[in-house]
Amino acid sequence: MMDFLKTPVFGILLSVVCYEIGILIQRKTKNPILNPLLLAIILVILVLTVFDIPKETYDLGGSYILFLLGPATVVMAVPLYRQINLLKKDWLPILVGIFVGSATSVLSVIGLARLFGVNIEIAVSMLPKSVTTAIGMEVSKEIGGVVSLTVAVIVLTGILGAVMGPFILKLLGIKDEVAQGVAMGTASHAVGTSKAMELGETQGAMSGLSIGIAGLATVLIIPLVIGLLG
Repeated sequence: MMDFLKTPVFGILLSVVCYEIGILIQRKTKNPILNPLLLAIILVILVLTVFDIPKETYDLGGSYILFLLGPATVVMAVPLYRQINLLKKDWLPILVGIFVGSATSVLSVIGLARLFGVNIEIAVSMLPKSVTTAIGMEVSKEIGGVVSLTVAVIVLTGILGAVMGPFILKLLGIKDEVAQGVAMGTASHAVGTSKAMELGETQGAMSGLSIGIAGLATVLIIPLVIGLLG
C-alpha cells in the first residue's frame, strides 16, 4: 500500500474518484451549492487528513492534473470557433465588457482590502482571483503573493460564480446570451465557463473567450494598479 501511495497514480485516482462522487451527489440533490469541484476538494482533504497522508504524496499525481489545466483551457476554443461569426459581429462590446469586468475585479479586491485592513500580502494574493489557475499562479508569483492562497481564492471564486452566476443574471434580467457568457467567463474563469456551457453553446463560447482575454487584461491591469496606488 505504501508503494502505491508513492506513485502518481494515487493522486490522480483520488482526484478523479472524489470528483465523480461530487458529480453523483450534485445530480442526486440537484442543489447548486453542492458544486462537484467543491465537494471533491473537501473529500480529498478529508482523505489526506484522516489517513495522515502528506500533501507531497498527493502532489505526485496532483501535479499532473495541474499540468492539464492549460490544455483544458485551450480546448474551450472549440465552441468559440463555432460562434466565430457572432464574435466578429459584437467584438467591441465583448472586449470592453471583459476589460471593464477584469478591472472591476482587481479594484474591488483593493478597495475591500483597504476597507477591512487586510494584510498586504493576502490582498496581493487575491488580486488574480477571477482568472484561470494557470495564469493566476504566475501573476501571484510575479507580484509577491502567496501562490497557495491565490489558488484557493481562484477556486472559491469559480465555484461562487458557477453557483450564483445564473441566479444573478436572472435577477438583473440579463437575457442576452453573449452578455451572459462574457459575465460568467470574466468573473469566474473555467469553473464559471463549465456552468455557462450548460446554459447554451453561445454562452459557453463567449465564456471560453473571456477566460483568455480576461487573463491578458488582468496581467496588464494588476501591475498598472499596483504602480499607481503604491
